[in-house]
Amino acid sequence: MKKKDIDHFRRQLKLHNDLFHINTIFNVYVMKESDEIYHSEIGPFELLEEEQKELFLANFKKVLSGKIDEKLFSLKFQADVENSSQLILHQGLTSVHLDDWKEQMLLIVEKMLKERYYEHDVVITFIKGEYLRPMNRKSKEYEEHEQDTTFQNQFNLCRVNKTQEPKNELLFDYVEKEFKYDVKVDPIINLKTPITGFLFPCIIDGVSDVNHVLYSTGKANEMDEYFIEEVLNAEGTLTAVEDKIVFEEIVKKVAGNQMSTTTLSNVYEEIHRVIEENEDEEETPTLDYKDVENVLKISGVENIETEEVETAFQTVIDDKHYEFKANNVLPKYSSKSIKIKTKVADISVSPEDLKYVRQVIVDGKQCLLIEVEENTIIEGFEMIPEKLS
Repeated sequence: MKKKDIDHFRRQLKLHNDLFHINTIFNVYVMKESDEIYHSEIGPFELLEEEQKELFLANFKKVLSGKIDEKLFSLKFQADVENSSQLILHQGLTSVHLDDWKEQMLLIVEKMLKERYYEHDVVITFIKGEYLRPMNRKSKEYEEHEQDTTFQNQFNLCRVNKTQEPKNELLFDYVEKEFKYDVKVDPIINLKTPITGFLFPCIIDGVSDVNHVLYSTGKANEMDEYFIEEVLNAEGTLTAVEDKIVFEEIVKKVAGNQMSTTTLSNVYEEIHRVIEENEDEEETPTLDYKDVENVLKISGVENIETEEVETAFQTVIDDKHYEFKANNVLPKYSSKSIKIKTKVADISVSPEDLKYVRQVIVDGKQCLLIEVEENTIIEGFEMIPEKLS
């Protein structure tokens, strides 16, 4: 799913919304270190109290929060998988009777508990609903005659939350005028930080894509491979951090471990140009081995051969046709996202300002030279320019 599609879906998670309706909610309670369901409840979402609805909706918003490729991942289902979760989830969507949908969701729960125990009691929640998205109005005539036309999508949304032990407290009873020890035994469901979750199907430009599932991880850049492969039966992917690391390793294979700040600055500038030129496109710009070759050549890296770049892709990631997302490999361009660490001082600089930093030799000593347009202030004192001896 694209960011705009996730954002639009997430904004609809509110009460009394004609474009978003939750039909059914199914809660499953699982004890820690157990592979059995302790308790489950299913029923119409509308029968919940308003406060309960708000809590659930806020929690599902948490599941759909975060950056793409850091916390949210659009994953393709594996092909030819026995008892495929893609088929299970699709059958759940198309089921008419409540018991049929419940049966399909229990199959997903069974996969979650197979060969795996949770460290805490967990609550697994499924909702089945309908998401309406108005078609884009392309003309005045469309607005007048077809403004009520919408894309209609059935969906399953799942989240997993851990529980925490309640705190026992010391209370003072005003009536009896005595101190009391308040012992609580009911676990509290942590709705602020979901462990994981997913949305099926992905919805792109208002149209359902049943070949992909939107996976949500609890911690940024930490993917649960078991959940992805064994529960969702989806293909794994790289996080944004991993994408950047692989890109850097490929560049090192081709250009070597040493690079001037000028060349590195040119690399970042060229990738930024690619992103800007494609910002109006629907798809995120990517870089294949040919694009990486061009970026390096334009940036000033010499003696690069296409075969050398292909070999680097094959060696590092075992796929010469792999494509990097340009946004993943470029540090935040306008913020001070690059850290330069030396024994004397640590410096932060943005990729767009890296061109003002140089490593030079002065009197046989390595020095870091930073070009500035204004006088430097240190501890309230304006520095006086000095001549290099």
